[in-house]
Amino acid sequence: MAILEIKNVSKFFGGLAANSDVSFSVEEGTIMGLIGPNGAGKTTLFNCITGYYPPSKGEIFFDGKRMNGLDPDKVCMLGMVRTWQKVRPLAKLSVVDNVMVGALARTSSLKVARELAMEQIKVVRMEHRADFIAGGLPIGERKKLEVARALATQPKLLLLDEVMGGLNPAESEEIIQLILDIKKRGLTQMVIEHDMKAIMRISDRIVVLTSGEKLMEGSPQEVVSNPDVISAYLGEAHA
Repeated sequence: MAILEIKNVSKFFGGLAANSDVSFSVEEGTIMGLIGPNGAGKTTLFNCITGYYPPSKGEIFFDGKRMNGLDPDKVCMLGMVRTWQKVRPLAKLSVVDNVMVGALARTSSLKVARELAMEQIKVVRMEHRADFIAGGLPIGERKKLEVARALATQPKLLLLDEVMGGLNPAESEEIIQLILDIKKRGLTQMVIEHDMKAIMRISDRIVVLTSGEKLMEGSPQEVVSNPDVISAYLGEAHA
């Protein structure tokens, strides 16, 4: 069953089409990879899906509900949440206090919020950092904190925007294992990622965007062997 349906979505900024007639669906319990060269419109599409931008055309359905025009806080309350390429923790607060901010989307009780926050801190394996001031964390742990804060909102669909960006191989491997652990818990995910080896390992299906348009959709093996996908990435590398 599809938990997310993107139907002919376009987003224009002035006369420029950042997304053009994009359609696909995400099945519940799966990981959908979203890839494409720089400027392909991946983050813009995430912004349209989660309410930060209204689509110029097309429709977005989440869990059977039409999402067009809903603000991000309403989208979050319905069960869809995203992370950001640039992580911005509340630098002067502790790790647990940061995650409690996410949990407070679901409860007004600080005691319950703290319990929910600690659960998600355990999921990202940062219990030893719970009382650490977030501004002092290295980038790899800031990325995990961002995921924990999103998980604390108790989503049905988690959208991860380049959560491995800027990480070394060991840190990236931790994130890959975290994404796979989250999948085992039954949570549906969409992942924007430039690391093709990583996206191949985690994705059930992959959508490829280029110049704002959907180039193809398929299994990881179908995508990586597609000549048009290879050309799109080689074109970026030689630009």
